[in-house]
Order: sequence, then structure tokens, then C-alpha cells
Amino acid sequence: MRIIRQKLDLAGIPYPVEQITPLQKILFFDIETTGFTAKRSSIYLIGCAFFDGSTFRLTQWFAEKYGEEKKVIESFFDMAKNYTHIVHFNGNNFDIPFIQQKCVEYGLPYTFDKLTGIDLYKRISPYKYFLKMSNCKQKSVEQFLGIQRNDTYNGGNLINVYHDYVSNPSDPAFHLLLLHNADDIRGLIRIFPVLAYYDMFNKPLKAKKVQANTYTDYFGMERQELLLKVSLPAALPAPIRFHANSCYFNAEGKYATFRVPIYQEEMKYFYASYKDYYYLTDEDMAVHKSVSSYVNKEYRTQATAETCYTRKYSSYLPEWDLLIQPFFKRDYRSKEIFFELTDDIKTSRDTFSRYAEHILQMMADSY
Repeated sequence: MRIIRQKLDLAGIPYPVEQITPLQKILFFDIETTGFTAKRSSIYLIGCAFFDGSTFRLTQWFAEKYGEEKKVIESFFDMAKNYTHIVHFNGNNFDIPFIQQKCVEYGLPYTFDKLTGIDLYKRISPYKYFLKMSNCKQKSVEQFLGIQRNDTYNGGNLINVYHDYVSNPSDPAFHLLLLHNADDIRGLIRIFPVLAYYDMFNKPLKAKKVQANTYTDYFGMERQELLLKVSLPAALPAPIRFHANSCYFNAEGKYATFRVPIYQEEMKYFYASYKDYYYLTDEDMAVHKSVSSYVNKEYRTQATAETCYTRKYSSYLPEWDLLIQPFFKRDYRSKEIFFELTDDIKTSRDTFSRYAEHILQMMADSY
């Protein structure tokens, strides 16, 4: 087994890592194998990177022969015991189960139980369409963030390279195998700030500025929209734009802006217990039976679910679940729901903070 150590050209991470744990307590790792199932293949290389207080350092354990896999695993866990968190890309589905199965095979006592895992793939893959990525492979995430790498191979391409190396060792093959693993780990560190997008969907947003804006649409009609500026939990490593259901989202750095249509029109509020209401045909509204005694019987009928409403002309904002009540609709069978933009809501930063989170979730669910 050969051990390779080198200094990486990375001095830190532009993300508030300290909110998770001190950076010196995090280990970044990736494995290289001769196949995709632990029963029929082996680990020939494990690479780990850690922060020493001023820069990142990389350690790689390389099995020069097929029989050195156990030594590689033991060396990895000897280092891992000094850390509290471990970062990987899709390690929950591949790297960790692979190593664990090998530990069982060799009768090794090691587990990942004492390490808190951070799987960047698992964190970001639910939002790949929002981020306009065709897939969520590590290289795709790197490209999204504008990161370039020297290595042009993937793990599958290098399996035969490793087998050839074992039979006929050569420096070019050796350095090629190390380069791929090193670039994966270097990339893992550099894409760590992608967690800012996960935080954007899973941590509170804070409304900073709320205002109404008037504009003229494509058809020359005057419209109103809500401009909502929020601060994000962490600065985004790359700007992002998105739109869905006539709502627009634009984020860069630490701030994001939403543009949401304001609807000024008459809408209906439907009462739930329609059996307790009469429908007044002339007034086109429902009234509770307890206050309808003054209405002549010929001008009222038993309300139904579709006629048990009151009408109100006001300014409304759309919602896609019951975030704010009471909610209004254009008609009974309409799937679109709205809430009234009341004076109390207009002055509530907390409400608009929750509304921003609501819009963002709608956008994430739009695919």
C-alpha cells in the first residue's frame, strides 16, 4: 500500500461551516473501486481531505496489489476517528455501504456511527430542476458553480486502468488514478457551498423590503405586483433565476427578490357549514340563518356548497396551500386560492417571510 500526501490549493470554504461544526472537525472523503458491488469488487483507493487551520491537506491510500484492500480501510478509519463529521457525494448510497460490507467481510470493527454524515448529493438532488441541472452528478454540480477540473475520466473509466496497473505498474497510470480521486475530493470541497441552496429551502428567510409596483403588461394593461426582498441563510455561490405560476425569483449572493402578481378584483369567501346558511338570490350572497329572519322567504333559498359565499372586492395574493386564512376563490370549483392583502398583513414582516418560503416551496414543487 502506498500513502500519498499533498497540500491542496484551497484555503477555506466560502460558506458558514461553523454553523454546522468547526471546519477542522470535518473529513471529506471519496473511494475508488473495481466495480459497483462490494461482493464482486474491491476498494483500491480511499482519499481524504482535512483542514489544518490554514489550508486543506489530502491523504490517499492506494492498494498497489489486490490484497491490500484491508490495509487501505484500516488506515482510513485510523484517520476518521479524529473527526466528528464526514462529507461525501452520494456516499449514503455507495461509499459508506461498500466500506461497511467490506468491514463485515474482513471482520473489522469499524462503523460510521460516530460520524455525522453530510451527503451533498442527498441535500441538493431534490432541487436539481430548480437549479436547472439536467442531472445531479458531482461534475454537473461543479459545472453549475463554474468549477473546472483537470480530470476528464469517471470512476468506471478507470477500472481497467487499475487492473492494468496491478499487472504492469507505470507512473502514468498511477498518477491518472490518483488525479481522478484528488479532483473528486477537491471538487467536493469546492462544491460544499452548494449547501446554501439547501439552506434556502430549509431554513427561515427574512423579509427585508416589501412594496407594491405598478407596470404595464404586454397587452398595454396596467398591472400590480408585489416586490419582496429577503435575506438568505447563506450567500449563494452562483446566482439563480426561476419562475412558476406567474411568480418570479431572482437570487444572488445573500439576497433574493420575489415578484408576485397582485390581483385587484372581486372574489368569494365560501362558508364551510352551508346547511346553516340561506342564499339571497337578489344580493347574490349567503347569510347565516340566525340573522336572516328579516328576509322574505321568497327571496331566499337553502344555500348549497356552491352558493354559500360572500363577495368582496379587494387586493389579493395567490397561495398554493393554506398558508394564510381566510382564503378566497373566484368560484367554487376553482383550484386557485388567494388571501386578502389586508392592512395588518401589509405591515407584517413575519407574514411576508413565511410567504417567501411558501412561494419558494411552490417553485421547487412545480416540476
